Amino acid sequence: MTEAGLFGELLERVEERVAGASDRDEALRAICRLLERRVAHYDWVGFYLADTDGRTLLLGPFAGAPTEHVRIAFGEGICGQAAEREQTLVVQDVSKETNYLSCSPHVRSEIVVPVLAGGRFVAEIDIDSHELSPFSDDDRAFLDGVAKAVSVLF
Repeated sequence: MTEAGLFGELLERVEERVAGASDRDEALRAICRLLERRVAHYDWVGFYLADTDGRTLLLGPFAGAPTEHVRIAFGEGICGQAAEREQTLVVQDVSKETNYLSCSPHVRSEIVVPVLAGGRFVAEIDIDSHELSPFSDDDRAFLDGVAKAVSVLF
């Protein structure tokens, strides 16, 4: 199966999971597990939830190794920068990022996609990869679709 075909299938499954969700966090956890299992270069998949009053990200559901980064200030690290800018950030080589928060020595690249609901930042999807430069325009488009699909849960 091509990457585009895989992403199309996975987006359908994400949309189905969201449509049938009775519990937001369980739906997000299931989506994390699905993406981490099915996309070879997604080694850690998680959601950080916005505490906008405190301008802090709080670790939500995830799949992969535990992380010590359970609270991240807006502007701090790649996740915090994406939250502050409300923009997708793709870092193909984290060793070249001066404001990087290391979760594991195995992480080589990261993509963070904001989730907006009603025009406001509510969460973000964070994906770490153990590969250098694995993220394509297809990844970005797919994860934009995932972010849009899950936005109705907030």
